[in-house]
Amino acid sequence: MLTVEHLAELVAECRPATAATVREFAVGGRLLAFNRRPALMGVINLSNDSWYRESVCGSVESAVQRARVLQAQGAEIVDVGAESSLAHAARVDEAAQRSRLLPVVRELSAARIPVSVETYHPDVTEACLAAGACVLNLTGTERSEAMFRSVAAHDAAVIICFVQGTHVRAVGDLDLGADPLGRLYDYFARQIDLALENGVEKIFVDPGLGFYYRNLQDSAQRVRHQMQVFLGSFRLRTLGFPVCHALPHAFEFFGEEVRCAEPFFALLAALGKTDLFRTHEVPRVKAVLDTLAVY
Repeated sequence: MLTVEHLAELVAECRPATAATVREFAVGGRLLAFNRRPALMGVINLSNDSWYRESVCGSVESAVQRARVLQAQGAEIVDVGAESSLAHAARVDEAAQRSRLLPVVRELSAARIPVSVETYHPDVTEACLAAGACVLNLTGTERSEAMFRSVAAHDAAVIICFVQGTHVRAVGDLDLGADPLGRLYDYFARQIDLALENGVEKIFVDPGLGFYYRNLQDSAQRVRHQMQVFLGSFRLRTLGFPVCHALPHAFEFFGEEVRCAEPFFALLAALGKTDLFRTHEVPRVKAVLDTLAVY
């Protein structure tokens, strides 16, 4: 059971990290002042395999309409993906990713909606950035230097996701040892150095709490890990860059109320000083953050 005593112990162990500040920068022409308030990222899925049906868009027109709604609800960035990370989902090759992503990216860019693209292919990255995407949501580890160079050339931002494998569709067991935040810190320190060496100045780090790891299929074990990382995220801010979290769902606990899961996890992520919330439930999560701000 999570208690106030647990939170007090966590802060006592790592108190200097609670005062860390992070780099602030503009995304799509809009300054994101992370040290004063967090930002929201809405989600559009262009794969019919995605389980969150409200986020699935089968046409360019529906994707643009959803992006406008997400922006009106409070999303500063809209993240667009062409391939689901579900184990049973169909793989989408580079050509198909480009054909799905590029028309949406062009339309959103023309509408001045800051757009992020989720991919792990260098050619897809370069094409989407050239079409107007301002963020790369990098969900792989291979050929990252080439993608970092593309990001730098377009003055874009990158979300560096923690992935133990070549990409989110090619992982096994998650191994973070007794101190997940320590291992995550070391990983991101190396990746940040690599990104900076290749000219990237706008960086987010994302601990990648995906359900796709084989040894996190037990819901209690997975949620325990996710809660631990959410609450300890302030330790990652000592790297000097904002922390992004994709909010999970915990189906086994929430059941028919699964749409309440992301706002619940948003509370834990906010307590851990998350800077960017990637969510399917923008208005619900915004309400949580607005309520916390009252205190």
